[in-house]
Amino acid sequence: MSTLQAPTILGFRQDEDGHWVAVLSCGHTQHLRHQPPWQSRAWVLDPGERAKKIGRRFDCGWCAQEQDRDNLGS
Repeated sequence: MSTLQAPTILGFRQDEDGHWVAVLSCGHTQHLRHQPPWQSRAWVLDPGERAKKIGRRFDCGWCAQEQDRDNLGS
């Protein structure tokens, strides 16, 4: 993934436990759980709200970790 362009959400799927997972353009996935009070993402439970997020930028934690590793080697 280019460091100049943040990935976008391509779609969603559910894991084996029924939690929602965002599928990202960088090739990674990210769980988006709604488990108040720890994680408040009620929008993931609504199909219309999930659809609104498709195509939007998403800061991928996996890509950030890879970039940190790359910077450590410089």
